[in-house]
Amino acid sequence: MATAIATPPRIAHRIVAAGADLDTPCLVVDAPTLRRNVSEMAAFASSVGVALRPHIKTHKTPQIARLQLAAGAVGITCAKVGEAEVMVERAGVTDVLLAYPTVGEAKVRRLLALMARARVTVALDSREAGELLGHAIAAADRTLDVLVEVNTGHDRAGARAGDEAIALGLDLARTRGLRVVGVMTHEGQANAAPPETIEATALEAGRALVATAEALRQRGIDVQTVSVGSTPAATFTPTVPGVTEMRPGTYVFNDTSAFRYGRLGPDDCALRVLATVVSRPAPDRAVIDAGSKTLALDKSLGHPGHGYVVGHPDAEIVRVSEEHGVVLLPPGEEGFRVGDQVEVIPNHVCPVVNLQDQLVIVQDGQPIDTWDVAARGKVR
Repeated sequence: MATAIATPPRIAHRIVAAGADLDTPCLVVDAPTLRRNVSEMAAFASSVGVALRPHIKTHKTPQIARLQLAAGAVGITCAKVGEAEVMVERAGVTDVLLAYPTVGEAKVRRLLALMARARVTVALDSREAGELLGHAIAAADRTLDVLVEVNTGHDRAGARAGDEAIALGLDLARTRGLRVVGVMTHEGQANAAPPETIEATALEAGRALVATAEALRQRGIDVQTVSVGSTPAATFTPTVPGVTEMRPGTYVFNDTSAFRYGRLGPDDCALRVLATVVSRPAPDRAVIDAGSKTLALDKSLGHPGHGYVVGHPDAEIVRVSEEHGVVLLPPGEEGFRVGDQVEVIPNHVCPVVNLQDQLVIVQDGQPIDTWDVAARGKVR
């Protein structure tokens, strides 16, 4: 049976005023919505007594990292060393979690250089990666804090919660050059859970992680950090007693995936793709200048097609090629004349941001600044 698509709770307002002089396709960010999203997540983390360490994979932008830190984040999360290098150098970040196994001599050299400028913690999910990393760190007469990455059901990376993760944690703790200081999980299975089961799925993941942390403590490991990470599950997993840290990412912008759960709608989405109608070849079809090189290719359980066209909820971007977005129009749909500009909320905002060099910051409908997506393409 196909999963029902929820109706977004609110019709969005455009964030760019008609006539604004912006070349397309470009990414536009509403400054007040961005600040609201940042402050609301920080307030939630404070209310449940957990540290906020947001993942910067969504925005990759130093100015936004600084907003998050100013709102109370204890540090940031990155996937790759390259992202961390940018954030330490250009955003002044001093505390970084690399929530990804760091493997390879070239990366270790860069990691050691990074450790001279910031506190760095690395997540590990295998003895092999731990031995390689620990040997290099010890040879440099350093000690690296590590988190045991625990698989709580997402079945991507991580040692399975319970005995497998406990055994890995004990092995890593015995590895010269490494100091096990905690555990982490990405409860990504909650991201695809139906609305009626997401809370139970998230709580189950959190409890499995907390139980694994306690078992490691009972075996003599000083587990200080119990870290969870998922924006869709962000209001659930951090409430599990024993969780100490949360790592949401997409909340700064939000995207159509958030519509599915009924809590967030288009007006909670700070980032839009501004696109121009370049062709109207048929009454029921328009073409915009945003294709796969702009919108990416992710589908969404929260809205049909390749994005949500603001102000036109029944128009569907039915297919994309590299530079073309084909929009199917219902009878009587107004607008979509050649030259018109439309705003599209992406299905998955993270890869969309990674496809652009800059964010255009707007307020009251007008562009007020341009921020470099400084960590885009930093996949090494």
